[in-house]
Amino acid sequence: MEIILKQDVENLGFIDDVVTVKNGYGRNYLIPHGFAVLATSSAKKVLAETLKQRAFKEEKLIKDATKIADAIKELEIKITAKTGDGTKLFGSVNNGNVAEALAKAGQEVDKKFIKVEGGNIKRLGKYNATVRLHRAVIVELPIEIISEAN
Repeated sequence: MEIILKQDVENLGFIDDVVTVKNGYGRNYLIPHGFAVLATSSAKKVLAETLKQRAFKEEKLIKDATKIADAIKELEIKITAKTGDGTKLFGSVNNGNVAEALAKAGQEVDKKFIKVEGGNIKRLGKYNATVRLHRAVIVELPIEIISEAN
């Protein structure tokens, strides 16, 4: 049975994929739960048209994300943090702190799209963060954690 997925299904495919499944799996699980529709000829034509329109929108999104990525690459992010003895921080620096630093630099990026190397930073030094602006546009952002001057 051929079906068109309406949302991502783990171990089967992604949204708008045309996949072949066993009749019972499609009829009894995927279609009743709204995960898929039957791949009739008219449904395939509608899918082709929506994919064509989405490709145009996707192209514009990638261009916008690339512009933001180029601006982010030129930034030098320095985050100040309180320290104890030596290089150990009081608390930690995470993706939220990096998002705030980017906002101060003029680039608004949601913190859920920022991944800090190692999760939380607990020492002074230079680190990398990954900023995912689009599925196809990912930027490496070098950040430096410096001590607050007392």
